[in-house]
Amino acid sequence: MSDIQAQFSVLKQTADAKVVDEIARLIEDGEDHELNRVNVLDFSRQHGVDEEHAISAFLHAARLGLFDLGWNVLCPGCGGVLGAHTTLKALKPDDYHCALCACGYKASVDDQVEVSFTVNPRVRRIAAHDPDTLPVWEYFKQVFWSSGVDFNKESFATLANEVTLDTMELPAGEKATMSLQLPNDFVIIFEPVTHAAHFIDVQGEPTKDRQQLAIMYNKVQAPTGTTVMRPGPLRLSMENQAGVRVLPSVFIAAEALHHLIGKRKPFLTAKRMLSNQTFRDVFKADNLSLDQRLQITSLTFLFTDLKGSTALYERVGDLAAFDLVRAHFHALLEIISSEKGAVVKTIGDAVMATFIRPEHAIGAGLRMRAAMDELNKQRGTTDLIVKIGIHEGPCLAVMLNERQDYFGQTVNIAARVQSLSTAQEIHITGPVLDAPAVAEVLERRAIKPIQKQAALRGIADKMVVYEIP
Repeated sequence: MSDIQAQFSVLKQTADAKVVDEIARLIEDGEDHELNRVNVLDFSRQHGVDEEHAISAFLHAARLGLFDLGWNVLCPGCGGVLGAHTTLKALKPDDYHCALCACGYKASVDDQVEVSFTVNPRVRRIAAHDPDTLPVWEYFKQVFWSSGVDFNKESFATLANEVTLDTMELPAGEKATMSLQLPNDFVIIFEPVTHAAHFIDVQGEPTKDRQQLAIMYNKVQAPTGTTVMRPGPLRLSMENQAGVRVLPSVFIAAEALHHLIGKRKPFLTAKRMLSNQTFRDVFKADNLSLDQRLQITSLTFLFTDLKGSTALYERVGDLAAFDLVRAHFHALLEIISSEKGAVVKTIGDAVMATFIRPEHAIGAGLRMRAAMDELNKQRGTTDLIVKIGIHEGPCLAVMLNERQDYFGQTVNIAARVQSLSTAQEIHITGPVLDAPAVAEVLERRAIKPIQKQAALRGIADKMVVYEIP
């Protein structure tokens, strides 16, 4: 048995066997580009496997060294990769600039950082492992644009034939010229290796005189400049002082280009990864650095606490109570994971968990309540009562006590809302209830929330909260 076969045998012990078989086939038979920056959500759809199972399998495969994990900062405008990082720690706190769109962006983990997987070169060497050897359009497809841009052979043919005036491969230290006929359109000269762009605002009456423009490529991130020119002939002179091969390409910035790069498909976001239980369990050491503060615009928090646990220990004794509490934790943690959430931490008999969307949290809360009812039924008592609170809002992802955690008022409110419960009712806030999918869940179960005003400890004003009876 080869080393790789042995790794797949190990992988099947921790991941879904069907997903592992599909990954093995991909490595064996897939084209090179299919093994570069694998979009796991797209992989899941194409192979008919569960998304969560696919994410978990790729994470375990990365831990075994079959794939390399990538954290890519994306431009929300064009879908280009503005920064490719091998660890979450490498994300910069400052802006990432897109020369093609002439805009700067913060690396929002909500939807601007994709998580992708590239086959390790020791497993199979692919063209993208040597990006300087890729042809121009393959470089754009495999290196510049993210896994979320929905390109196919037809759309790339359109890009090459209808949107592009010319393109060139210019080795380091060399000079070259392009002879172009400028159309009466806005034109972008874009270079994807150094992320440099120059705009040409073509306007006025056409001319037969040859116009001149010189561009130098180097390692300096210069602002995107604009030159006004007339429709007609252009001699474009280029010099490469960047120390690497560059790929200057001249695009017509019209509707066709916007349409092509505007076609997107879902991708695995850093926000979703941070709330994935497998990632939290398997990649503990590859999380945030101590001084990082990643802003998240929307995350749903669920807090639980076991009511009367001290009295429970006194009533049934330490050993029996410990078994009960352990059974309660086992049920809760299993539900959280199956509802696409992740446990941030347990504190005594309490659990703090996160979910990407509110409907997953409310689904988990309702299942938790039912699970406690079942445990009580099995024992013939009503000892296990779990108080549950759910809130959604912005927060910071941080490192606390050598563990990836969350900080902010959203977290505080979620914890305080949980404390309002006195029995098996669940308390949620307005942002949770306002989510359309949450309303559908409650309507499907014929649950009518009860609105109330609540004073939360440490929160200045009273809040409107909703009891889920």
